[in-house]
Amino acid sequence: MVNHARNRLIRLSSAPSVHRMEDVSPDRSKRLPSMSRTPTARSSADTTWLTAMLLAVGIWLAACSDQPIVPMSADAGETEGFKLDQELQLQLSLMGVDGRIEERFTEMLGRPIDPELAETGRLLFFDPILSITKDNSCAGCHAPNASFNDAKSISVGVDNNGVVGPNRSGPFNLRRAPTIINAAFYPNLMWDGRFAAESLDGFDNSMGFRMPEPEGTSLSHLDHLLMAQAFTPISDRMEMAGFEFEGDNDAIRAEIAQRVDDIGEYRTRFEESFRELADGAALQYEHIARAIAEFEFTMIRADAPLDQYARGDTAAMSPAEKRGGLLFFRDPAACFECHITLGYANQMFSDFAPRAIGVPQIAPSETNAVFDGPGRDEDFGLARTTGDPGDRYKFRSTPLRNVAYQPSFMHNGAFFCLDNSIQHHLEMQQSLATYTGEHLEFGLRAKRGPDQPMQSMAHHLSQIPRGRLTVDMFSDLLEFVAVSLSDPEAHPDELRHLVPATVPSGLPVHEFEFGATVNECR
Repeated sequence: MVNHARNRLIRLSSAPSVHRMEDVSPDRSKRLPSMSRTPTARSSADTTWLTAMLLAVGIWLAACSDQPIVPMSADAGETEGFKLDQELQLQLSLMGVDGRIEERFTEMLGRPIDPELAETGRLLFFDPILSITKDNSCAGCHAPNASFNDAKSISVGVDNNGVVGPNRSGPFNLRRAPTIINAAFYPNLMWDGRFAAESLDGFDNSMGFRMPEPEGTSLSHLDHLLMAQAFTPISDRMEMAGFEFEGDNDAIRAEIAQRVDDIGEYRTRFEESFRELADGAALQYEHIARAIAEFEFTMIRADAPLDQYARGDTAAMSPAEKRGGLLFFRDPAACFECHITLGYANQMFSDFAPRAIGVPQIAPSETNAVFDGPGRDEDFGLARTTGDPGDRYKFRSTPLRNVAYQPSFMHNGAFFCLDNSIQHHLEMQQSLATYTGEHLEFGLRAKRGPDQPMQSMAHHLSQIPRGRLTVDMFSDLLEFVAVSLSDPEAHPDELRHLVPATVPSGLPVHEFEFGATVNECR
């Protein structure tokens, strides 16, 4: 395997010094320190023709062969296995899955990852200094012990107890935090997709990055969508800013930048990465956002069994996983309708489009959020951003890579087991009718929002029960999603080493409950 993004952070402290931007790219217009650039496009291939060609080739192959090509000496089991591989390999080809998306990351980024800036970003990611209240960090909600997902069904932000895991306590927010792993490949971010690249490419700022007001498109000069997104959590009152600081988003960021600039180790680190700081300029929040994004660029984990299989290792997947893969891409399961892999999806198994699928409504008893509806027990989803009643209950289709490592599922952690989450997609009405929420912690069981408004606005695929899957078929489908799409290096045990013992601010690092967040059920 090529020496790509996976190999870095374990050895960052001893990595060669390549942090000066003149070493990163010979093109001076691409240097990270430049903070006054105009939007520039990253050239990307138009996938429309590729999709059409792949479909045409698939149809031609299917039409030209009445009998599968089977080795003459094969017995019945070998013949069946060969036919299964033949079908799945053709399906993956049609869907643009080549198993090499991780290898292409730095090519898509247009430069190597800067290990020293990424290391600065790692320390900042775990440092509560980025919180106005000094009690939360990025890792408080994007937890390494939960594969950088939220360790809770719904996030606990400010006023927490310093624990990250099941025993974290404090006022709940509105939703749970999604993972940062592979987020660099996404065209939009957050459960409602409210942070988006208008080009449908997070690497391409040519059409601008769209954020909710007051930021709007003002961050479109940044090189990547993750850099723009890094501006927002620290100014969110529920997540990291708290409710006592007087000032707007810019004032919050200025305060954080000043705090970080006053810490000698951070100042030295940033001077090594940005020339203007070495020349005496004051640290700006944009420098911090770039460092955090650089760390997130190291969180590429897209070498799952399916990728190895797509590259030619037919033994990388079990027969059950292969059968489940065919079900995923075909009727009656038809998961590919929303969880796509072609084009802008970057083989992430999501079309990143918002849909209403009738997820059970959960309203915490103690919360910093203001919930929707007459009973203040609903989350209107995308409509909270757009103001359009037609967008109520819509949430972005979940990217499915490494989904099995999540401790809970859906935007509010309504399900603890992956099989229940998949079953809800197949039989929404039955799922809602039998849902009790008894598995939820006490603070999330106080109030359940109404089902009927969601059901009436659910996407048409959710309205139609797809109960034609036998028990064995469902088991195969579950095996595909849980195993074939999971990169072992995205497991929490493989991320433990990223937690620093101390951070430059001297503030206490959170207590991460490793092992407690691993979901044993499927």
